[in-house]
Amino acid sequence: MQMKIKRVFYSLLILTIIAAAALILTSKEPAGKTAGDNPNPPALTEGTSSTLPSPTESENSNQSPSKQEPDGGQITEPLIKTVTVTLSETMPEPKNVNPDIPPVFDGNNSFPEYAKTKILNNIEFTYWHFLGSDIITSEVENPDIFFGSPEEYTDVEGITTFRGNHFRDNAAYGSRLVSEKKLELVWTKDIGSISYGNTYWPGVGWTGQPLIIRWDDDVRKLMNIDPSLKQTDLVEVIYPTLDGNIYFLNLKNGKPTREPIDIGFSTKGTASIDPRGYPILYTGQGLNQNGDNAAYHEYRIFSLIDQKQIYSIKGTTPEAFRLWGAFDPSGIIDRNTDTLIQPGENGLLYRIKLNTDFDIKSGMLSIDPEVTKFRYKPVFDQNIGYENSPAIYRNYLYLADNGGMLQCIDINTLEPVWIANIEDDTDSTIVLEETDEGVFLYTGNEADIRCDNGRIPSANCQLRKFNALTGELIWQKEYNCIYQSGVNGGLLSTPVIGKNDISDLVIFNIAKTGDAKSGKMVALDKRTGNEVWVKNLENYSWSSPVDFLSDDGKTYMIFCDFAGDMHLIDPKNGEILDTISVGLNVEASPAIYNDMIVVGTYAKKIYGVRIK
Repeated sequence: MQMKIKRVFYSLLILTIIAAAALILTSKEPAGKTAGDNPNPPALTEGTSSTLPSPTESENSNQSPSKQEPDGGQITEPLIKTVTVTLSETMPEPKNVNPDIPPVFDGNNSFPEYAKTKILNNIEFTYWHFLGSDIITSEVENPDIFFGSPEEYTDVEGITTFRGNHFRDNAAYGSRLVSEKKLELVWTKDIGSISYGNTYWPGVGWTGQPLIIRWDDDVRKLMNIDPSLKQTDLVEVIYPTLDGNIYFLNLKNGKPTREPIDIGFSTKGTASIDPRGYPILYTGQGLNQNGDNAAYHEYRIFSLIDQKQIYSIKGTTPEAFRLWGAFDPSGIIDRNTDTLIQPGENGLLYRIKLNTDFDIKSGMLSIDPEVTKFRYKPVFDQNIGYENSPAIYRNYLYLADNGGMLQCIDINTLEPVWIANIEDDTDSTIVLEETDEGVFLYTGNEADIRCDNGRIPSANCQLRKFNALTGELIWQKEYNCIYQSGVNGGLLSTPVIGKNDISDLVIFNIAKTGDAKSGKMVALDKRTGNEVWVKNLENYSWSSPVDFLSDDGKTYMIFCDFAGDMHLIDPKNGEILDTISVGLNVEASPAIYNDMIVVGTYAKKIYGVRIK
C-alpha cells in the first residue's frame, strides 16, 4: 500500500513538472516579438507616420485602416540568381534612330523563356529584370527604399529636381512678399539652338525646368566656379538646354558662374542635383542629332567639382524593346540608400545603386554604379516608353507611358502592383497627395494615339484622380482637344496641387481646346472633380504652372504660354494680375527661388524675373 502511494505521488510530481515546463515554454514569444505582432508587417519602417495604423493595430482592430499601406513583407536578403544571355548588338546608325520606329517584342533579345508574369486587373502582365545585361531569374535585391514626406526629400536650399521632390508638387523654394502684384524682368542670358532633320529647336523645350541651388560653403569652395564667387553667398542656376549646353548662372544677375558643359546634343527634360548636397548632376539627352552630327542617346552623370562626366548610360541598347533612347524624365535619388531611379523612353526603368564616395575634405568624388532594370511588355497599346518623371510614395513608384498605361511599381522588388488603362499617351508628370482620407494621384492624357494616322481629328483629354495605393478611379473630367502631329493637344504640363489657402483645388493647364491655338486652365475641386473656375486661354501652353506662397499667407501662381507671355495669376479665381513678355513660346517650366523666377524660352534666352 505504501508503495502504491509513493508511486502515485511521484507520478503526480512528474506530471506537475511537465505541465509547469509546458506553461513556461508556451508563454514565451520569439525574441524581438510581442504577443499580437503581425508576422508579415508592411514594409514601412523608419519614418512611418504616427497617424497610420501600426501592424498590431491593424490586426486587432475590427475596422479597416483608413489607408492601405505598401506591403512588401519582412525584409530578407534574397539570393540573386542570374543567367547570362547573348544579346544581339545589331543597331542602326544613330542618324537612323528616330521615335517613330516601332518597338519589337518578339526579336532575338526578347527572351520569353525568362519572362515573369503577374495577373493585374484580370490581365496577364509580362516583365523582366536585368542586372547589367544579365537576366535575373530570382527575386531582385531589396535595397529597402523608403521615401518620407516631400519635405524630407532634401535638406538642400533650392530646387534639385523637376517639381522639387518625389511627390512632384513644388517648384518654388524660399519666401517672398508680394506687395505690388507685379512681375519685373531683371536679366536675360542668350543661348542657342540646333537643327534636327528638317526641324529647328531653339532655346529651352519641354519640360525644361531649371535647377536652382544654394551650395553649402564647403562644397562651393571645392567647385570650379569663378574664384570671385567662392566667398560669396552664391545661389546657382543650372540649366541644360536645347542647344547642347548646360549653363551655370548666378541667380542674382544671370552672369555665368563657370563655363557651360558642352554635351553636343539637346536636353528637353529636367536634370537633377543630388539631394544630399553632393556636387553631382544627373541629366538625360532628348535628341540624338545636332546638324550633321548624330550619336546614340546617353544619360550622363557629372561631377560638379570639375564638371567632368563620371558615368553614362546609352539609351539605345539591345535589351530594350524600343530603339528610341531619350531620357526626358527627371531622376529621383534616394539619399538614404544611395540609389538613383531613372526611367527611359526605351521602356526601361533603371534602379541604380550609385556606391557614392564623396570626401569633402579632400574634394574626392567617385561613383561605382550597379544597374538593375525593369522591362515590360505593354497590354493596352504597343507604344512604350516613359517621358514623365517618376512620382514616388514610400516604396511605390508611379509612371505613365506613351501607350496609355499607368503603372504602380514597388521600387524595392521591382514588381508591378497595379496597372490602369488611361487610353492615350501621357507625358504629364503625375502628382501625389497624402491626406487624412488617403493617398491620391492626379494625371491627364493627350490627344495622340487615338487620333494618329487620320483616325479622328480630336479626342477628349481625360483628367483623373486615382487612389494611389489601390488603383481605384476616384473621378474623371473630360475636355475635347485638337490633334496635331508632333504638337499634341491635351495635358502636357504638370498640374498644381493646391496647398494652404487653395488646398481644395487641383489646377490643370490643357492645350488646344476648341482650336489649334487656344487652351483652357481649369480649377477642379479635389474631392469631386467639379469645376470651380475655368479660364479660356487665347494661347495654349505646355508649360507647367507653378504655385507659390507669399509671406502674408496668400497663394499666387506663375503661368507661361505659347505666345511668350508670363502671367501672375490668382489661383483662387483665375484672375490675371500681371503679364510680361519673355520673347517667344514657353514650353519649359519655371522654377522659383525666393522672389526670383527663372525660365528659358524659344526666344533663345533664359529669363530672370522678380516677383514684386
